[in-house]
Amino acid sequence: MSRRVLALLRLLGGLLVLGVLVWRFGTGPFDDAWRVTTWGSVAGALLLTGLATVANAWRWRVIAHALGVPLTPAGSVAAYYRSQFLNATLPGGVLGDAHRGVRHGRDAGDLGAGLRATVWDRVTGQLVQAALLVVALVVVPTPLRVWAPVVGAGLGAVALLTAWLARRAGSIGVVGDDVRLLLRPAVGGRVVAASCASTAAHAAVFLVAVSAVGVDASPGLLATIALAVLVGSAVPLNVAGWGPREGITAGIFALAGLGSSTGLTVSIVFGVLAAVATVPGLLVLLADTVLRRRRKATLSPTRELEEARRG
Repeated sequence: MSRRVLALLRLLGGLLVLGVLVWRFGTGPFDDAWRVTTWGSVAGALLLTGLATVANAWRWRVIAHALGVPLTPAGSVAAYYRSQFLNATLPGGVLGDAHRGVRHGRDAGDLGAGLRATVWDRVTGQLVQAALLVVALVVVPTPLRVWAPVVGAGLGAVALLTAWLARRAGSIGVVGDDVRLLLRPAVGGRVVAASCASTAAHAAVFLVAVSAVGVDASPGLLATIALAVLVGSAVPLNVAGWGPREGITAGIFALAGLGSSTGLTVSIVFGVLAAVATVPGLLVLLADTVLRRRRKATLSPTRELEEARRG
């Protein structure tokens, strides 16, 4: 019941944000977004998202191997595409990851470890994004620099919590064990590298959206905004990815002096590109369905023969 209530709150939260944006800006930014989205930008998003997916799958494999539930390269990429498609089409934005973790855990014979690998995959990726945002806010001279202490304080609190968990035992000992494993240089270094590659690719998709809209700003400012939007998009109150991302982007563009309406248009284009780029996940789902039906067709005669022998 609590999970259903939480899922409903996430859905309502996303709908509320979208409703407020439409009430505040009208449908103009949505019309503009559809007008400027081109096949060239879609192709670029497909390519860049493919690179990000490969990097994310690598990070997932590294973590899963450390937790004792290894994955194959091809299987991890296919599963990641499937989870991204489900995240982009179902409310909440996390159901695809939940499905990925459960399926991995069952296939590996350890449901708990499979779920933990997926959770750590998401958490570590978002932490690296936040760290890159702090670096950009401090290094790049932009109007957003004033927010560096706030983001840095939040990241510092997470670091302190991580250090505390790494020393705990008892009921949360499993979390502490996982943290110690992930902090090993051989594991942590590859996780950070994969996360940086993924973040760069997703930020590039955002810059494709910015270019399509025709925003005129310095590369440093746009890169910083891209990182801020990626971090803000992690808020799990959305409708298939839509909602907080649009509100956050509009707010960040306003803070940067680029106009909130422009930011909303960019966010809509980004959302369209990100959603279309997950279409390979649909192909994975269709392939799963075909394979399942073939297995059932193969097993059915065998079962009938066994039942006939048993009388």
